[in-house]
Amino acid sequence: IFKDEFFTNTPPSIFVGSKLSYPKVNVGILSPPEKKEDVWLYDAQKYWSHNNFDIYKIMELRANLINSRFRTTVKAVRTNESKFLELAKEIGMSSKPVDTEVKLKKKIRLRITFDDTTLPIGPRGSLIKLNIGNTKISQRIDKVYSDSDMKAAEAIYYLNKYGYDEQKLSQLLSIGVFGQEKRRVLVPTRWSIVVTYVTLANKKLSRIKSYPILDGFRYFHGSYLGNYYFILFFPNFYNYELFETYLPGSFWNPTDKINMATDFEPFKGRTTYAGHTVGGFYATRLGITEYLDKIKRQASVLVIRIENEEYWAGLGVWVVLASVRKTLANKSLIFDDKLKALEFFKKQIFEKFRLNVGETL
Repeated sequence: IFKDEFFTNTPPSIFVGSKLSYPKVNVGILSPPEKKEDVWLYDAQKYWSHNNFDIYKIMELRANLINSRFRTTVKAVRTNESKFLELAKEIGMSSKPVDTEVKLKKKIRLRITFDDTTLPIGPRGSLIKLNIGNTKISQRIDKVYSDSDMKAAEAIYYLNKYGYDEQKLSQLLSIGVFGQEKRRVLVPTRWSIVVTYVTLANKKLSRIKSYPILDGFRYFHGSYLGNYYFILFFPNFYNYELFETYLPGSFWNPTDKINMATDFEPFKGRTTYAGHTVGGFYATRLGITEYLDKIKRQASVLVIRIENEEYWAGLGVWVVLASVRKTLANKSLIFDDKLKALEFFKKQIFEKFRLNVGETL
């Protein structure tokens, strides 16, 4: 059992929940039950990936983040009437850990909550008192927040250009920092993550579609935390198709049968949400557009993701992006013949997982 009052610090990390009837939301400050020198590590997705943290280590960190939350509405961010919301916004904008003094309605027990898009979160409690100290807000974030006419997409592009990554950008979007002042709203975290991925990839695609077509076929293979990726680039105009395969025993497939899902994006783009592969579609899309923009080429892209029993706990859609980035950082195999490239692609998947994807492709 955790205490109901504690002095601590936050990575800084804010979670906006989506389980209430919209436009009501829960806004939570995430922090361990006591102050930690390395509190930044509790919400450091890129660091985890670069240092190959395993699921146990990540779960240990996340299980110890208490979600001290309060209820509000998405438009409350426009009125500045809620002291808790103003403090939460200040925390979310900070570029370094923030000291916090928290008092909850009652003591809470250890538990952990999973979601298909967001990271797991530890126990939650109702906030009745909050004090904070030593926030540090960068000039660039303050500039975006102070600009009452800048649209949300423009703010994302601007900050990304100066090195702010998708994790920080999605948090800023969720706490109502972005957008024209009269239209700002709180955005549930699971939505803000996908919106940020889509927005960043769209900007890259606007350039990619004018690049020369890739010369030859390129094959990549890689994995992270039980998520295996097989990616094949074809010399053609941009389009992208994702096949996801969930093997029995993986977190999202408790059955004894193989589950599959697929979504496709043509050159002209999608007009509907990718409802079969959902957040994974957009996380993968951001990874492949980063690669194509880097090499300044466009291509047709086929991606097969295979999730096996190594992925025993859902850690959120950031794992997909991390896995794709790791895969595309590996050395590619280059083919000059489509038939050879496809045969090799299918053979690699069969040899690794005994899956025949020939009928699918």
